[in-house]
Amino acid sequence: MSTLGKLPINGLRHRSTEGTNGWFVWCGDELLETPDFFAPLHVEHIAEYLPLIAEYLDLPPGHRFLIDGSNFEDVWFDASLLDHET
Repeated sequence: MSTLGKLPINGLRHRSTEGTNGWFVWCGDELLETPDFFAPLHVEHIAEYLPLIAEYLDLPPGHRFLIDGSNFEDVWFDASLLDHET
């Protein structure tokens, strides 16, 4: 079941690896640890599916964000993301 369109929108960025930019984004309060929870989305489709996050995609690896679509924004650095292998 897709969580696109739910709020809040969460994002975290690991270091880039071959074929990925390191971003993991999910919508809603729940982050499931199932292997199929995240589905790939090409950056060209961000404007269509998740336009609220476009401005955050320039954040470097190690950053997280949380937005609710009602002017709440939290952006922070999380060094543990740099140690994680995706």
